[in-house]
Amino acid sequence: MSNADKPEVVATRWWWVRHAPVRNDGGNIYGQKDIECDTSDREVFEAVAKILPRGAVWYSSNLKRTHQTAEAIWAAGFPKPASMPWEAAFAEQHLGDWQGMNRDAFVASRPAGSSWFADISVPAPGGESFMDLYNRVCGAIDRINVAQAGQDVIAVGHGGTIKAAVGLALGGQPDKGLAFDIDNCSVTRLDHFASAGGSNWRLPMVNQQPWIADAKHAAMHQPAGPEVVPATKLA
Repeated sequence: MSNADKPEVVATRWWWVRHAPVRNDGGNIYGQKDIECDTSDREVFEAVAKILPRGAVWYSSNLKRTHQTAEAIWAAGFPKPASMPWEAAFAEQHLGDWQGMNRDAFVASRPAGSSWFADISVPAPGGESFMDLYNRVCGAIDRINVAQAGQDVIAVGHGGTIKAAVGLALGGQPDKGLAFDIDNCSVTRLDHFASAGGSNWRLPMVNQQPWIADAKHAAMHQPAGPEVVPATKLA
């Protein structure tokens, strides 16, 4: 088959950025609570700004911590885009009655080795399951892959949101996405390839932390699920 006969392949490159760390959660689960994040570590945002592609289209969730994170990246030297649509489908999982519960106590009540708040199909009381989150994230990704085909897409989201996107890129295995760490401000790139014959994904990098060489930024690691991090690690 000659090159002229090969089907055209359109690559859409997703650059996911998890929001900056939340400091005012009181040690509690926050889920979809609309609370602020800490964007004071300029070196972190300068490092992120350097590796993100210029000329990309931007999206964020509808929660303010993603907007604040985007603003910090722009303030660190990245050219501010003309617009950044707020995509409610990219919000964190709604954890219902678990929101506001002490994280340590909640984790202690879960089976040992749990990788998320509950099994993926079990909803939080008054909230969503991880599968609910996964399905809405995948629907939005599919829609944007069509609308922004061939573009670089920068999406500022949440730990659960990005884990769902990774699960999609792994061939539609949401439980496998939960195996990955997604640190605050980290960059995850997922490339989507579409042609007349179908589509597939490639995962060039997950949880990339361009500032990581300096240990003083270790506080960028915070739980994106039920994990409890020792206080000394966050100091």
